[in-house]
Amino acid sequence: MKYALIGCGRISPNHIAAAQNNDLHIAAICDINPDCMKDKALKFKLSDSVKQYSNYIEMLEQEQPELVAICTESGKHAQVALDCIERGVNCIIEKPIALSIKDADAIIGASVKEHVKVCACHQNRFNKSVQIIREAIDMNRFGRLFYGTAHIRWCRDHEYYDRAAWRGTWEQDGGALMNQCIHNIDLLRWMMGGDIEEVVGMTDRMNHPYIEAEDLGIALIKFRNGSYGIVEGTTNVYPKNLEETLYIFGEKGTVKAGGQSVNIIEEWNFSDMLDDPEQVKARFHENPPSVYGYGHTPLYADMIHAIQQDRQPYITAMEGKKALELVLAIYKSAAEGVRIRLPLSEGSTSDFKGRF
Repeated sequence: MKYALIGCGRISPNHIAAAQNNDLHIAAICDINPDCMKDKALKFKLSDSVKQYSNYIEMLEQEQPELVAICTESGKHAQVALDCIERGVNCIIEKPIALSIKDADAIIGASVKEHVKVCACHQNRFNKSVQIIREAIDMNRFGRLFYGTAHIRWCRDHEYYDRAAWRGTWEQDGGALMNQCIHNIDLLRWMMGGDIEEVVGMTDRMNHPYIEAEDLGIALIKFRNGSYGIVEGTTNVYPKNLEETLYIFGEKGTVKAGGQSVNIIEEWNFSDMLDDPEQVKARFHENPPSVYGYGHTPLYADMIHAIQQDRQPYITAMEGKKALELVLAIYKSAAEGVRIRLPLSEGSTSDFKGRF
């Protein structure tokens, strides 16, 4: 399967590695910075036959790939995706899928019209720990779900923001919740039933005066199934990333997945006693070298199979929209000081320019 990458920044190595691990034919890479392309080509020993483009439209028309990964700054995801979809190219879109409800809807609508597959890159859904929790949810082992919590306690310093001017801007990025925390926010919504009734949020910029958006976000969520959610996300932890944890509390079960990116089962207790908690902890334990985890390779495998089998990918564009919608609802609640009812008919990170 012919593959191309658009955007050779911080996350691109995970995509190139996943493409190589799945034996994709990497035809081209694209970035407006030629040094970024050269760096990735050397690091991954890409052959001279892998062409380098500074214009993705030219690349699409010249190479005609079957699958493209979009790893540009977040604010450009939607337009790049729409240009790919218009040309019949299947897409893996890095999180967030877009920065507005309008753009997310446009991606979903275009993918249906053009009969192409679009995958939202929430790769942590493929963590071993996350998969076993989801299996327990599907088996109703928790009984009635009471509440779940997502904690993202990370560090992002001045150097991180200096490396890319778009980071922390409302137009191209958003803040801690939209960029760093959206993976775990996605997991919380997915686990707790998906449909949300209302959201109450508070956000602040406490330690990064050189960015536009928030570095702390806290939210309460009421799901339509009667359960609740709590989100706590920050990039203010000193001196380095501390943890990303997910708790699920139910009538008949309690689970905690922790580590740097929800990779480790730390608590596993169910009244049905179908498995040994210590064996589960030992079996579903990963120690990835970074917070990005190991999920990109299985995500790519699923997307390849979805294209070949003409089915929807495991993580659809609609799932990407749901994660985006929840973050925007938290932003809106924090900015207006009111409860926000879902679904949102509109909303964009750009709505919050000047918030701080």
